[in-house]
Amino acid sequence: MANEFLMFVGTLNREVPYFQGARGDGLHVLAFDENTLSARPLAHFPQVENPTFLSCNADGSRIYVNSEVSDWREGLVTAFGFDRETSALRYLNAQPTLGSIPAQNMISRDGKRLFLANYTVWSEGPDQSFVIFDIRADGSLSPAIASVAHQGDCGPVTARQDRSHAHSATETVAGGVVLVADLGLDQLVAYRIASDGLPQRIGAAATAPGAGPRHVALHPNGRFAYVMNELGSSVAAYGLDAASGALQAINTLPAVPEDSRNTNHCSDIQISPDGRFVYGANRGHDSIAIFAVDPETGTLSAGGFVPCGGATPRHMALTPSGRHLLSANQNADRITIFARDAETGALSETGRFIALGTPMCVQFAAQPL
Repeated sequence: MANEFLMFVGTLNREVPYFQGARGDGLHVLAFDENTLSARPLAHFPQVENPTFLSCNADGSRIYVNSEVSDWREGLVTAFGFDRETSALRYLNAQPTLGSIPAQNMISRDGKRLFLANYTVWSEGPDQSFVIFDIRADGSLSPAIASVAHQGDCGPVTARQDRSHAHSATETVAGGVVLVADLGLDQLVAYRIASDGLPQRIGAAATAPGAGPRHVALHPNGRFAYVMNELGSSVAAYGLDAASGALQAINTLPAVPEDSRNTNHCSDIQISPDGRFVYGANRGHDSIAIFAVDPETGTLSAGGFVPCGGATPRHMALTPSGRHLLSANQNADRITIFARDAETGALSETGRFIALGTPMCVQFAAQPL
């Protein structure tokens, strides 16, 4: 059905000291109807440990799930296949991530590789920040083909910036260059990915001290990058040279009101399919910040806030059409559904939500069911 999309949700199923409970039960696959705003369950895999982040390909036939377990010196990334005809979710294989606390992953633009960022909290073990896997013909993952450990001067927020903490790896729209946001070092590190998958560091842009860059959203035109700064509670706009990965600061705006900055930690960032609006999630303020994008200069302007419809919005997803935005509200055990005005960027509560324990990540397959 053209109005239905595959939806993948990771839910926390194992206690972690820095999260407030684990009331979920692993990986879920649902069919989301954008007309009725209903979600029907299709498949479930409870055995995957703490699927706090996942990515999927365009038709939803391949899913790659990070397992974040606090006392593991190495995380795991698990590959699954999904059959649309039978609604069957199939385990393919798992690989160690060569570092602790795998925070994010992304399928390469050409579909050949998986890029992964390890937040890293243990000095024992491989302790790698940025890791690359080949995706085999059957969708399974090879052992890591390359990895890089970040080193450098830490940011000033000593409680969180005690060392390198890579939080995301995002390939440019044109492909071939990956930006790794390192929350601990206050850096956006650029790597060129060779044809054999090996990364070459080609530059790094410093963020504001104590910003703590977390996630990156790229403008569809490939010329601008938008960064959610977790510790500084801000969103920063950059001009992006797709060939070199060089970043040039454009402007930075607060993600929350000034009186909430000390009790807030930003999480996810998303950009509308047409590139006109950016959305940022705030944990503590429990809101979604809205920003308009100047299409010529990339400059951000503030568009206000809306309550997230729960508590602790860890992740967000826009439907492929851009008509709706969903907020995974970790501590409310619900994914809240917002209607989005394509002209103004405004979000409005629909009164609808999907009840799931401790939702951590939600992703849509681009192709409709």
